[in-house]
Amino acid sequence: MKTIIFTVINDLTYDQRMQKICSTLAKSGWKVTLVGRKLPTSFTLAECTYSQKRLSCFFHYGKLFYIEYTIRLFFYLLFIKSSVISAVDADTLVPCFLVSKIKSCKLVFDAHEYFSEVPELAERPIAKKVWQWVEQTFIPRVKNKYTVSKSLADEFAKKFNTPFDVVRNVPFKILVEPQISGEKFILYQGALNQGRALEQLILAMHRIPLTLKIAGEGDLSKMLRELVTKEGLLSKVDFLGFVAPEKLRQLTSQAYLGYNLLTNQGLSYYYSLSNKFFDYLQAGIPSMNPNFPEYRKLIEHNKVGVICNSDSDAIAEEVNRLLANEHIYYNLQAECIRMRHNFTWENEAKKIIALYETLR
Repeated sequence: MKTIIFTVINDLTYDQRMQKICSTLAKSGWKVTLVGRKLPTSFTLAECTYSQKRLSCFFHYGKLFYIEYTIRLFFYLLFIKSSVISAVDADTLVPCFLVSKIKSCKLVFDAHEYFSEVPELAERPIAKKVWQWVEQTFIPRVKNKYTVSKSLADEFAKKFNTPFDVVRNVPFKILVEPQISGEKFILYQGALNQGRALEQLILAMHRIPLTLKIAGEGDLSKMLRELVTKEGLLSKVDFLGFVAPEKLRQLTSQAYLGYNLLTNQGLSYYYSLSNKFFDYLQAGIPSMNPNFPEYRKLIEHNKVGVICNSDSDAIAEEVNRLLANEHIYYNLQAECIRMRHNFTWENEAKKIIALYETLR
């Protein structure tokens, strides 16, 4: 049986994209191992159809963490049998590339994002140059590559002079009907990180007659909670922390509106196509999205949400417009229900299977 090792830098528990990819390939006959890292807050991993391994580190953030994780991952990969290594994002690419050369095994690069263009590096020029060097040095030397959107694939092809396939991060077909009842709320699901326009959303809640539920944690968790307290919005904003996928799907189906705004702080976000856009669509609820290429194109062809600027005034105005015009809202919701069959992992999985079948 052919073996694949996927490498990520998170703790595996909430990485739904990798869970879908790994389970799909395991079902199609591959022996799959997903490798990540263990954090002090990590939960026990759930049993699944593929193997999971978390590497323990002394450091948990900063350059020392990246150096330590790179070394640990290199030696782990060096001494484990594999016919294919799949590096997920640039932060695991170096050890994967080196081991693939030493062991003469096949290498795949899975770009969830444009790593050197994430907002967290915008004001860290030295770190940004390091990751740009990693990308420019190693990505063109990997034969098999894919990413999450056509816009990112085109940008990578132009930047690195090498083609990328596209495998979108869409959900499994689990058709939960919208269940909006009682108190209406806006839902944000995902990482609480820079560039997600969450501060602007919180400030907009002063002028929106709904509540806000935030499912997730991240670098801005503490700051956002302090902002809610400072603004006197404790009765309107509820931080749910990490929510298990099955509970999150149920929660999403109960929301009035899904929030997916981003600020333009780098090409990674500008060319993104996030999983939450499709999670909201699958649940049958409209979403609020940035005026970026992938979202603009999808919403022009499928009226499943609205485009909005990422400032608090625009956010409040758009939500209140939907509340005041029920026919507009219900038309968006009806289109979500009609179109969600087209954006499911069952369709997208065929691409990932075909891509890896060429490596057998």
